[in-house]
Amino acid sequence: MLGTLVNVAAICAGGLLGLLFGKGIAERYKQTVMQALALAVMLIGLKTALACDAILIMIGSLVLGTLAGEWLRIEERLAGLGTMLEKRFAGRGSEGSLAQAFVTTSLIFCVGSMAIVGSLESGLTGNHQTLFAKSALDGVASVIFAASMGAGVLLSALAVLVYQGGITLAAVAIKPLLVPEVIDHMSGTGGLLIFAIGLNLMGITRIRLGNMLPAIFVPILFYALSLLAG
Repeated sequence: MLGTLVNVAAICAGGLLGLLFGKGIAERYKQTVMQALALAVMLIGLKTALACDAILIMIGSLVLGTLAGEWLRIEERLAGLGTMLEKRFAGRGSEGSLAQAFVTTSLIFCVGSMAIVGSLESGLTGNHQTLFAKSALDGVASVIFAASMGAGVLLSALAVLVYQGGITLAAVAIKPLLVPEVIDHMSGTGGLLIFAIGLNLMGITRIRLGNMLPAIFVPILFYALSLLAG
């Protein structure tokens, strides 16, 4: 869990710095920087997705994972948690900004190959280097996000703790299924979701990405079924 705890600390530290120094930045600068970040997020997601050649597995993962996420209402529950925290800590005058920042940055910090692979390495081998590198990136990003989106970025550290910590703790149990091929499929599917996060940040569309999160783990199911069939 050390890697995840360092990641959480980096997000909190970066978020606090962003809140401290972001108040003096003009709104037009914040908006332009957010658009630049959105472009960077889209590029990272696209490169990760294109690195995986298993298109059919990625499509199947997205369809089945989204159906599961819709049934579980993950996006609605995330938004509800953000709204509850907003009422508790920010009052009713922030017009959903804290909840929106919480959901958006939680997805950004949780979806991606570094979060998955780093958490698996941490649980299986005790190697935290990937999560340490992710912590540095998330810490810098949280400074900018907090300056542009507000205190909801700090709350995303809770999502990272639960998500990455859960993967780390579960890694030993699912170790036989985590062959390099499966991890590649998981990363590729996560790359598509990262690209979609960039679209949302740009305001081009509004995809319920929270409901697509289970898609990242469907390749494990496909591999388990192939073992049973073969």
